[in-house]
Amino acid sequence: MGTLRLGKLPDRIPVKLTISVSPELKRSLEEYAAAYESTYGQTESVPDLIPYMLQAFLDTDREFARRRTSPHP
Repeated sequence: MGTLRLGKLPDRIPVKLTISVSPELKRSLEEYAAAYESTYGQTESVPDLIPYMLQAFLDTDREFARRRTSPHP
């Protein structure tokens, strides 16, 4: 059997996490959701935005990216 150019897709089953946040962070997240709605004209809930916010944070953390790609001692 031949090999396809597209490799096997990664696991895409969502994993549910439950976290507690400070009241200040909750307010900030709600303000961010309101800013998102004002900017894009579309309402998104805080829980729907958080995974994308976290991914954007991880994607732009240069030190984290360096550590992920360098061999570990």
